[in-house]
Amino acid sequence: MSLKEPSFTIGVEEEYLLVDKDSLDLAPAPDGLMDACKAELEGQVSPEFLSCQIEIGTGVCRTVGEAREDLKRLRSTVARVAGQYNLAPIAASCHPFSDWRDQHHTDKDRYNALRDDLAGVVRRMLICGMHVHVGIDNADRRIDLMGQLRYFLPHLLALSCSSPFWQGEDTGLSCYRLTVFDNLPRTGLPPNMDSWSTYERSVQAMTDVGVIEDASKVWWDLRPSSRFPTLETRICDVTPRLEDTLTLAALIQALTRMLWRLSTKNQRWRLYDRFLIEENRWRAQRYGMSAGLIDWGRREIVPFADLMEELLGLLQEDAEALSSAQEIENVMNILKSGNSSDRQRAVYNDALQAEYSQSEALRAVVRHLTEEFHVDL
Repeated sequence: MSLKEPSFTIGVEEEYLLVDKDSLDLAPAPDGLMDACKAELEGQVSPEFLSCQIEIGTGVCRTVGEAREDLKRLRSTVARVAGQYNLAPIAASCHPFSDWRDQHHTDKDRYNALRDDLAGVVRRMLICGMHVHVGIDNADRRIDLMGQLRYFLPHLLALSCSSPFWQGEDTGLSCYRLTVFDNLPRTGLPPNMDSWSTYERSVQAMTDVGVIEDASKVWWDLRPSSRFPTLETRICDVTPRLEDTLTLAALIQALTRMLWRLSTKNQRWRLYDRFLIEENRWRAQRYGMSAGLIDWGRREIVPFADLMEELLGLLQEDAEALSSAQEIENVMNILKSGNSSDRQRAVYNDALQAEYSQSEALRAVVRHLTEEFHVDL
């Protein structure tokens, strides 16, 4: 396997929900809104499955700094155009109180096919995520790194959680989004595969029998992109604050480089059984950063802050090489202020303490999310 250094370019995709500025309920994107966004952002914006969603994607960026400028432009444009229709975007994986039964899917062939294929499961897909692509030119290297990188997916999820509420109730989870998404087929942690040809044969077997038309219908938490020579990390909730998005992107990029760097020394991260990693995935989904994750090497639950301190030490060389030390250091601010789910619950509980009704408190959360969307822009 070639040890030539990959490009480690990055690309970030985010999905947003659109809310009415007055009621703070979800609202469909008017055709004029999408047309205006497409005119300004060209191929970097698109509709999503539900008409109340909109998706953006950066270009290919060499550094996280480049991604920052592109994301600022994308977020600012969507917010400005949405405002012309009395709408506002929020970057949270679930709307705190809206009901999925009241939403309508986008009338396009692709989404009509999904509706017909996935039936009642896909109608509940009132969720948004964030995807980070890292450029790895060698296909076998992508598969090799996928098997190692999946160990860190729970850590990334815990930092990103932004979906504690569902249909007006506190679910008790930091990330409710995955309970919805995991009902789809071909989701969850990726299996361990030994080569690109093994991966290709598996995808081809499914296409041959007509179950899927191509690899884009494989929706693992981490996958080789079907469109680009990248590894695509899909575990994260979308995060309200721009700088937190960039921190997650920087971590993913640096983790990928760190694992590649080990290979240049004939070393690798231990491949843990999917069963064990899934336990940490659940802990991150349930508790976010508050209850720690299991260090399977030590076989003990370790406070999340301690795990992140160790991880930042491992990534120091890579952060410097990738010019992302500042963004990665922002992990400490996330640990201090909490992830979005923590902040949403704080707003909700403060509102209840101020004798707001439950409905008013939930609207206070949405108002908080509309404000956080503009932080750092």
